[in-house]
Amino acid sequence: MNKIDTISANSTRLSGNKSLYVIKIGGNVIDNSENLYHFLKDFEALDGFKILIHGGGKVATQIAGELGIEAKLVDGRRITDIETLKVVTMVYGGLINKNIVAQLQRFGNNAIGLTGADGNFIRAKKRPVKTIDYGFVGDIEEDSINPENISRLMEAGFTPVFCALTHDGEGQLLNTNADTIASALAVSLSTLYDTTLIYCFEKKGVLQDIDDEDSLIRDINPAHYDELKARRIIHSGMLPKLDNAFTAIACGVKAVIIGKSDDLGQLKNNKPFGTRLSKNP
Repeated sequence: MNKIDTISANSTRLSGNKSLYVIKIGGNVIDNSENLYHFLKDFEALDGFKILIHGGGKVATQIAGELGIEAKLVDGRRITDIETLKVVTMVYGGLINKNIVAQLQRFGNNAIGLTGADGNFIRAKKRPVKTIDYGFVGDIEEDSINPENISRLMEAGFTPVFCALTHDGEGQLLNTNADTIASALAVSLSTLYDTTLIYCFEKKGVLQDIDDEDSLIRDINPAHYDELKARRIIHSGMLPKLDNAFTAIACGVKAVIIGKSDDLGQLKNNKPFGTRLSKNP
C-alpha cells in the first residue's frame, strides 16, 4: 500500500459512517448581522461534522467603490483584475471570514478560517481566456480538493470556514465561485463521510411559483426533476443550481438541500427544511 492509499484508509477508518454537512451561505446572511447571528447559532447546533463556505460579493463591491475601483461584471460574473483580487482577498479572506469565525467561537465552535491555499486544501486553474478574460478567476477540477487533509482538520476538532478563494499551486490566489467550491468539497468528502450539501439563500427552497413562498416543492428526485423541467414549472434561474446539485448527487453526495437560512434550525429538530434533492423518491 503506497502513502496515498495509507492516508485514505486511515481517514476512512477515522471517519467511519459519520455525517457531514457542507453548507454554503449567500449575501442575505452575510450582509445582515442579525441574520448571521441566528444562522451561525443554528449551524453550531447541528450534529456531526460541518463545513461552511461563503462569498461576499456585495461587500467587496461596496469596498472596491470606496477605494475607487470599479466593479466589472459580465452576466453576473465578476471580472477579477489584480486590483479587484486585492479587494476580494481582503474582504473574503479577512473581513467576512474572520467575523464569521469570531461569531462561531462565541457559540463554542472551534472554527478556523481558510482559503483554498491554506493546507493546500483547494487548488484551481486560472480560467482560460476565450471570448471574455475573467482575470484571476479559478476553475475547480476533479482533483482540486484534498479531502484527507480536510478530514484531519475536522477529526482534530476544528470546523473549517472556507471563503471563495483558491490557489493555483504556483503562488497565485484565485477568486472562485462559492457554490462551485461547496459542491466540489461535498463530492470529494463524500468518499469519507455521509455528506449532505446545503445551499442557504433567500427563498424557502425550490418554488412552483417564484412569487409564492407557499408553493414550496419539498422533495425532488431525478425523474421528478425532468418532469418539472419539461412542464417549465421551475424558474429558469434555479436550473443551473439544480443541475449542479444532481451532478453532485450522482458523484456520491447523499442529498442536496436548498432552503432559507432562517429555517436551518429545523434540521436539528428533525423537521422538513427547504427542498431536498436525492436519488430516491
